[in-house]
Amino acid sequence: MSIQLQFLGAAQNVTGSSYLVEVDSSKILVDCGLYQERELRFRNWRPFPIDPKEIDAILLTHAHLDHCGLLPKLAREGFTGRIICTRPTEEIAKIVLSDSARIQEEDANFKKKRHKRERRKGRYPELALYGIRDAEKVFSLFQSVGYEEPVTINNIISVTFHDAGHILGSSMVKVKVVSHRRKRTILFSGDVGRWNKPIIRDPSLIEEVDYILGESTYGDRRHEGSSDIKGKLCEIINSTVEKGGNVIIPSFAVERAQELMYYLSELLHEDCIPHLLTFVDSPMAIDVTEIFKHHQGYFDEETLKLIKEGNSPFYFSTLKLTRSVPESKAINHIKASCIIVAGSGMCTGGRIKHHLANNIFRPESTVLFVGYQARGTLGREIIDGADKVRIHGQVHPVKAKIVRIDGFSAHADQSELLRWLSGFRVQPKHLFVVHGEQHITELFAKKIQENHDWSVSVPQYLDKVTLN
Repeated sequence: MSIQLQFLGAAQNVTGSSYLVEVDSSKILVDCGLYQERELRFRNWRPFPIDPKEIDAILLTHAHLDHCGLLPKLAREGFTGRIICTRPTEEIAKIVLSDSARIQEEDANFKKKRHKRERRKGRYPELALYGIRDAEKVFSLFQSVGYEEPVTINNIISVTFHDAGHILGSSMVKVKVVSHRRKRTILFSGDVGRWNKPIIRDPSLIEEVDYILGESTYGDRRHEGSSDIKGKLCEIINSTVEKGGNVIIPSFAVERAQELMYYLSELLHEDCIPHLLTFVDSPMAIDVTEIFKHHQGYFDEETLKLIKEGNSPFYFSTLKLTRSVPESKAINHIKASCIIVAGSGMCTGGRIKHHLANNIFRPESTVLFVGYQARGTLGREIIDGADKVRIHGQVHPVKAKIVRIDGFSAHADQSELLRWLSGFRVQPKHLFVVHGEQHITELFAKKIQENHDWSVSVPQYLDKVTLN
């Protein structure tokens, strides 16, 4: 039996998650994510490193774009196998991919018109990476499974999904290979979540596997606790209202938008903040919130108790859900202070760019970041202290107050990642540190060796290893 593992993405970087497992003639892919770092986006346009027609199945850890966003391109290039994931992941991924395809098409048209007007060519093709029809081809390929429910692929591979506690339906994927009386297990962590977070349950602890691919997004820092989040959010909103500005929050539509609603609802019920108009200006976030409502079996006990008492964490009286473009544009005509939650979370596209363009030059407004900002994204430029940024081809001075709350992150921090790794009762043969910027993966690999004395390495893009 020959087992080979190749790192096709999220190796010494954060996005583009994708890992290939080859067992004899079988090929399975774990995740198929979009690259979002500016300097790596060219990889999205390259032919996939292996022929998509040869892939038997794709195991999807969760529905964030950097884990599922290349699926339509792969299907267009010939992939026809199963995409196996949990039911919430399937439902959310369909929304995420449709939205991504729409944005791809809209951005391509916008750039084409702008470049024609400016008589120049852009860095990337003026074509959509994929379109709505490509995304829809993927939908029939999904097969949903429950947590702890084994699925067999080609008789020699058994796959089990475990709750990762990251977003609704997110999973750690355990791949068990049994051939010629030999057995090997590989665990793909996906994105490891956090303990004691609102809405969803804590991450699963796995006791024994042979090999681990472990994420390290925040392997160099510690987050604030939930009480710090509420206090900081309260302070930021109140100070911005005193100055007469708006609070602009770039937010991922999945989990982060719902968690923001949870905390804002609490602050309003406790009269800690003014009862401001609060806009969730994201059709995708609205649709995803509906999926949350239909999958209460994935919630933690605290959230279930709130719902049973009639205090839905996804609704409050001043909440306005804006689907249409005219509704979105109308927000800019409101004179009083308001809170605007819009996507995308890294400011790489979507409605948040319009709200930034209308507020980032205003000293009285605040731009609040509540999620990870990958290197090379507009969001990263802003939090790194740029004094001016380019939005929709126009340069805007950064005068708004820029703040960040790391505690909102759905990713485990360094201490929580080490806590998760401590759950393994048997030392693995090897741990591959992935899904983190290079200096962070290297730092975290050393930290693991200090704490566990395990065999650890940091693979590079396209590295290929044989698992004994």
